[in-house]
Amino acid sequence: MKSLFSRRPHLILAVLGAYFLLHLIVRLSIPNALELDEAEQMLLSQWFAFGYNSQPPFYNWMQYGMTSLVGVSLFSLSFLKCTMLFLSYVFYWLTARLTLKNSSLVVVATLGLLTVPQVVFEAQRDLTHSVATIFVGSLFLYGFFRTLKTPSAISYAIVGIATGIGMISKYNFALLPAAALVAALVDTDFRKRLFDWRLILTIVLSIAIVLPHALWFLQHLDLAVDRTLHKMTGEEDGFLSQVATGFFRFISAMIGIAGLSVVIFLALFAKSLPAMWRASSHWTRIAGRILLIEIGAIALMILLAGVDNVADRWLTPLFLILPLYICMKAESAEVDAGAPLRKSIAVGGVIMGAVLAVLAMRAYYGPLFGKYQRLNIPYASFAETIRKDIGGEPGLVVGYDPHLDGNMRLQMPGTPVHSYFYPDFKPTFQLDAKHPVVFVWRDDKGKTPPAWPDYYFKDVIAQNGLKQPEIHVVSLPYIYGRPGDTYQFAYAVAYP
Repeated sequence: MKSLFSRRPHLILAVLGAYFLLHLIVRLSIPNALELDEAEQMLLSQWFAFGYNSQPPFYNWMQYGMTSLVGVSLFSLSFLKCTMLFLSYVFYWLTARLTLKNSSLVVVATLGLLTVPQVVFEAQRDLTHSVATIFVGSLFLYGFFRTLKTPSAISYAIVGIATGIGMISKYNFALLPAAALVAALVDTDFRKRLFDWRLILTIVLSIAIVLPHALWFLQHLDLAVDRTLHKMTGEEDGFLSQVATGFFRFISAMIGIAGLSVVIFLALFAKSLPAMWRASSHWTRIAGRILLIEIGAIALMILLAGVDNVADRWLTPLFLILPLYICMKAESAEVDAGAPLRKSIAVGGVIMGAVLAVLAMRAYYGPLFGKYQRLNIPYASFAETIRKDIGGEPGLVVGYDPHLDGNMRLQMPGTPVHSYFYPDFKPTFQLDAKHPVVFVWRDDKGKTPPAWPDYYFKDVIAQNGLKQPEIHVVSLPYIYGRPGDTYQFAYAVAYP
């Protein structure tokens, strides 16, 4: 097996392709209740816009396109995610092949992404916008190192496309191309790449991709900026307290994103660590600088901008280069990669098997202990209850909880869903005696729902001339729940 992958490193892509196919099968085999990010994507896939909320819109655009092509379904959600993650590994493999001569280390570096929890587990469990940054981060690294090694109009274009897409995937992605730019600028060998006329192509393409969302961003600063800043800055009193909290959380985030990778790679190359520490090459120098510049930039944000809440998933695109960097160090030290490759394949196989097993069983093991997850909430039964009550499909579903609203969109794919959380989107709908408006709400914990939430629904009632509806509360058994354990929903049917 080791010699096979060493002689044919591209075979690892076939293995990873099969791995993501299994992920797709697993997601389609467990309940079609949605996690938080999944539900948001299902809700927002109803319309195309240059901005939606505090997150940039690239992944929303991809989901909108996928839903338009194959319809509203769990498949459209899962297929897009698995495809983008698989392409992340493909571009990472291409980057490793560009910068590493040793084919065994190319495989080790590619499998290194499996050691990043946010990539291998969290991205599959629920993340969406972070999936986009993993994909575009790998694409950027490929374009960047290709430009350094064999510059061409295509390589500069790839960097421009990746930079533009990255900026409309997650705002924090900007640190990666900025760090790469500075790292190249201070390197005497690669500085000339920044003074190539083809850099204009990079700039033009990135601006063209970013511009539509940038115009929306400027018109919605309160929405786009305030929530993001609120997430990154806390309420610590005093400069020293804020800085201490910020650095503590930053260090914790770095351990969360890179700790497992470092431990595993230390084990893989245990006998060669002293030589690797001393070894250096033009690739290790620029990759190491990128990491140091990113870390330094975040440290400055903590000191100067009041940032004190750095989450590990925000560091994902910035630390993607770490497994590749370690393998660059190994090659520069002329390490025999036979044993590391063998161990890496074994570790990668264990990680892939464990992740698939945990994701496949997550809807089953919680109820055994009375701990229900979002996947156990009976949205399908709730939708069927509504259908039986009105004798068909509603003309419109109205809610104010994006998680519930997105799940209703999945369960009633032919029915538009209007969420108070997104007041700018008001779908067109058919309203008659056979297609009434259905209002839905609940308590977050599945307990007794609150009374009629007039604050959220009164405008829809007034604007459409609806009769005041009768409220219904239903208690439905959890999916795979214990006997007697139920989840409550409220709904109201309003006719013209």
